[in-house]
Amino acid sequence: MYFRQFRVDDAQLLFELDSDPEVMRFISNGQPTPLAQIQDVIIPRFLDYYKESPPRGFWAAHLRDTTEFMGWFHLRPGAISREEVDLGYRLKRSVWRRGLATEGSRALIKKVFDDWGYQKITAHTMAVNLASRRVLEKAGLRVEREFHYGGATLGNWIIGEEHRAVKYSVTRTEFSRQSP
Repeated sequence: MYFRQFRVDDAQLLFELDSDPEVMRFISNGQPTPLAQIQDVIIPRFLDYYKESPPRGFWAAHLRDTTEFMGWFHLRPGAISREEVDLGYRLKRSVWRRGLATEGSRALIKKVFDDWGYQKITAHTMAVNLASRRVLEKAGLRVEREFHYGGATLGNWIIGEEHRAVKYSVTRTEFSRQSP
């Protein structure tokens, strides 16, 4: 796979990704993101991230052999410290269960530690999102804590889950001790 910066004309790719109810199951309870919101809010926000140094933000991911858009990965500033960065991803269902989320996550973790000097990577997922939890664990992150998001923060999560979430993390030292 390879990564590239998003462009204004990528709105349709994001709309198709966010229109799959299974992709959006743990994000918006399966509801699609409206195209107007992608064009007017999401794409401009993605582009704003690239102004930071080192470059953080949302990165379009493509399959190397076909160049097909497969989704995105993100590196965002950590909520607690400027010494950490938050990892995330959203991939098309057609590439699930192929190890690509783990591969992309590990590549970005390595870049963050080796080239950008961060000390810690964090990631968050819903407690019931077992597939995402497996990806994070295979990528080298470990559970740091379970917690509850406030209802106003993520009001569209799966009903009945009480907004339970899990924070994962790995430090530069921990990651360097892991086998490749």
